[in-house]
Amino acid sequence: MNRTRSNPAGANLLAVRSHNTALVLDLLRGAGAEGISRLELAERTGLTPQAVSKITARLREEGFAAEAGRRASTGGKPRTVLRLVPEAGHAVGVHLDRDELRVVLLDLDGTVVGERRGDTGLGGGA
Repeated sequence: MNRTRSNPAGANLLAVRSHNTALVLDLLRGAGAEGISRLELAERTGLTPQAVSKITARLREEGFAAEAGRRASTGGKPRTVLRLVPEAGHAVGVHLDRDELRVVLLDLDGTVVGERRGDTGLGGGA
């Protein structure tokens, strides 16, 4: 009997890749300007060193990560430290209430780089 499955088993590789990249980006953001090594990223995320290397290589190609120097090693070559490039992307936050509209532009570190406010004119009662 030949059965076709309408919902094939397996992982959604795109979702897994996005999730793993988000984990690495969050740790890079949290490390600040001093950065974090690939080995530390692997230890903190539970990902393999190879997976972390692929993710960080992609982030560097896309301009989201950059080298932040080197750290002394306990053995072997010194570790390359990576940092987030805050200006590589932005997020927009919008708050709308009956009295005011506020729009905020943030860099990847969460620093406000632009803000606009305006009256909505909706505060005049029911």
